[in-house]
Amino acid sequence: MRDVLPEIMRWWESGLRFGLATVVSTFSSAPRPPGAAMAVRGDEVVGSVSGGCVEGAVFELAAEIDTPVLQRYGVSDDDAFAVGLTCGGIIDVLVEPISLETFPELGEVAASVAAHEPVAVATVVAGPGRIGARRVVWPDRSAGTFGPRRLDEAVDDDARGMLAQGLTAIRHYGGEGERRLDDLSVFVHAFAPPPRMLVFGAIDFAAAVARVGKFLGYHVTVCDARPVFATPKRFPEADEVVVRWPHDYLASVAVDERTVVCVLTHDPKFDVPLLEVALRTEAGYVGAMGSRRTHEDRLARLREAGLTEAELARLRSPIGLDLGARTPEETAVSIAAELIQLRWGGSGRPLTHTEGRIHHETTPGGAS
Repeated sequence: MRDVLPEIMRWWESGLRFGLATVVSTFSSAPRPPGAAMAVRGDEVVGSVSGGCVEGAVFELAAEIDTPVLQRYGVSDDDAFAVGLTCGGIIDVLVEPISLETFPELGEVAASVAAHEPVAVATVVAGPGRIGARRVVWPDRSAGTFGPRRLDEAVDDDARGMLAQGLTAIRHYGGEGERRLDDLSVFVHAFAPPPRMLVFGAIDFAAAVARVGKFLGYHVTVCDARPVFATPKRFPEADEVVVRWPHDYLASVAVDERTVVCVLTHDPKFDVPLLEVALRTEAGYVGAMGSRRTHEDRLARLREAGLTEAELARLRSPIGLDLGARTPEETAVSIAAELIQLRWGGSGRPLTHTEGRIHHETTPGGAS
């Protein structure tokens, strides 16, 4: 949805009507996750719901949509050329007409997303007579209604919890908000602020890591105590460049379980006090660059500083997966690979040497 927002806001602000298709649930090896969206107006198309497998069918449905509908797409056993997913997966797609009249809160949603303010859009996707009913939930307010007050309150509570986790999924309720029933299926699309990547050490490797971090959707900060090296010109992909002692800066910022900390300083006077702080935060990933010898020396210094074995066990060093990386760009890819593995629980082995499902069912982990 983030990908299509700029274009659909242009249509919406112009008072135009268009069709919006959103993946609300997936089964098996679906190519795109819940929240993936495609918008259609006339011959214009932005976004994707399946990477190409069912785009044609979704386009035809969205182009003529008058009332919201939940459509399932999956593999066809009877006709290999029928509309379906070649990967064998199944996706449920909500297709709905969008305009100033049908979605008056869209402007506020887009403004919140642009400002990195948490916001969730909750939409009924299945249930008697309410498909397409929508409520928008912020941490401190809500807009729209499903009708029954108890249902609104139940969805608000769940949506705020899902925002805190950065989780997008379907929740089930009774018609009056009863949690033990499943008369209604409500898709909660959480637009949480992007997770943070904190890169310490203004070196060429940091520039490559900042670039790949931005590509993966992180809000990237590069920090170094040396002003001659820590400049926006050297790190154009970073969202911010901070000139400050790394451990002081880390101690001053909010860190949660989605935060990634990459220590590339390669200097004990920087990285030991920095890791002393980092390993005592809630960061989902703490990695440090260096050789095996540097790693052993670093562990000894951290033990002397009072870190426990449990805290030290959180350190991923040498940083990244074993890809044989040598250049800054290759090293950045190995770090990105480790972050993706941590997020989804992959084995890190070549897929040609594995069996079974390609996409894991693992709930996104700390480095999402």
